[in-house]
Amino acid sequence: MSEKIIQFLLSEKFITPIVVIIVGIIIYKIAEKILNKSNTKGKNDLYKKRRNTVIILLLNVIKYTIIIIGLIIILDAYGVNTTSLIAGLGVVGVVIGLAFQEALKDIINGINIIMDDYYVVGDVIIYNNFKGTVISFGLKTTKIKSDAGEVLTVANRNISTITNLSQKKAVLYIEIPTSIDSDQKLVTKTINKIIDEISKYNYVEAKESEFLGIEKINSTTINYLFKIKCTQGKEKELRRDINKKIIENYQKNNIELKD
Repeated sequence: MSEKIIQFLLSEKFITPIVVIIVGIIIYKIAEKILNKSNTKGKNDLYKKRRNTVIILLLNVIKYTIIIIGLIIILDAYGVNTTSLIAGLGVVGVVIGLAFQEALKDIINGINIIMDDYYVVGDVIIYNNFKGTVISFGLKTTKIKSDAGEVLTVANRNISTITNLSQKKAVLYIEIPTSIDSDQKLVTKTINKIIDEISKYNYVEAKESEFLGIEKINSTTINYLFKIKCTQGKEKELRRDINKKIIENYQKNNIELKD
């Protein structure tokens, strides 16, 4: 019995699957490392996101290719006539195509989504009144995560119309209630400094961000208004940073904020 076990452990049937799995994992990891490394630099965030989405698709193709080739090698080791099997694929191709036509539609539409620039991973989109960020884009499905944490998985074949909010800019209008006793020139200078600091963020449109002047006035308060134009999806993060900078700069210049 022990001799049979040893013979089996040394046989092609036992060794081949192990080698195929190990080699397949190594090849995939090398491909993943090379492709991810190619995405460390880019012209801008949109360019990087688009390239990252293409990388995800390529890794999916590589993964399935490795699996198919690995299965053929393993079947060959077990004595299956893979030559006839591969040749037979042409005969049953129509049958397989009919059986998996929905999956093929997913793959084809996934490619169209990339080519037509519908969206990329990281974009904020609206699909059937569901608003969220694209967190995953594969050969078959797209996953969208809402601000509340809900994840919607959509078959690529069902995506024909979406609204991509990341392909247009958001505009934040910020009002700062300030004591009427404050020096208007100093307030204006301080607000322009805040705008200059925020405009250095790579997702802010510096040329379209500006101080707009006085919005409201009463006996104790003047509300100064400015606008910041930024990438969709960054509004909450940016508003928090702006509030922090307002407090820091107002305190530094002894300007009184009002309720």
